[in-house]
Amino acid sequence: MESYIIEYGIIIILLVIVACAIVRSKRKDFKLEANRLVELLGGTNNIIDYEFNHSRFVVNLKDVNKANKEGIQKLGAKGIVEIDNQLKIVLGDDAKQIKKYIKELK
Repeated sequence: MESYIIEYGIIIILLVIVACAIVRSKRKDFKLEANRLVELLGGTNNIIDYEFNHSRFVVNLKDVNKANKEGIQKLGAKGIVEIDNQLKIVLGDDAKQIKKYIKELK
């Protein structure tokens, strides 16, 4: 009887370890995404200023033509609006996390 308890205990522990590994592998690396976003915007030298407003990232650029809007879309942006040299990028719930890392880069 005790051997079954030990076997089930080991199985449960292994399942928990596998579940944790799966969850960890699915988490986004926001620091990497922030670096990639800055790169897609033409680099830190192309960014004049920026602000975060809830789920949106509003950035003023020196040259909006250097921004890779298609790449930003592929990165996970839910929408992009261009007005003059300003891009309004809808990031959704990830905006707060990315904001923290963008501040470190600038």
